[in-house]
Amino acid sequence: MTLAVCAALALTSACGKDEGTEVKGPDPDRGRRLYIATCIVCHNTDPSKPGSQGPPIKGSSLELLEAKVLHKRYPPGYKPQRNTKAMPTYPQLRKRIADVAAYLAQP
Repeated sequence: MTLAVCAALALTSACGKDEGTEVKGPDPDRGRRLYIATCIVCHNTDPSKPGSQGPPIKGSSLELLEAKVLHKRYPPGYKPQRNTKAMPTYPQLRKRIADVAAYLAQP
């Protein structure tokens, strides 16, 4: 297991909401923690800026995130910012992609 994955798992379990409270809908705070633990390896800590390897991703749609994070492809009709195939998949984030999208959608 990669360090980023371990950090993401630790953050989501240790920094979650109080026990017994269930979050309804996407949680941008959890999305921020996942972004920091997983995405800033290649993307900038500020998602509106280019990273060391990845483009700015602020405002990325849920559809785009699901396609790239889970399937290593782009949604139909999407024009990529960069022509690389370097991004790996992160299937362990399947149930949390909406949280990351909520974080990236914040002003």
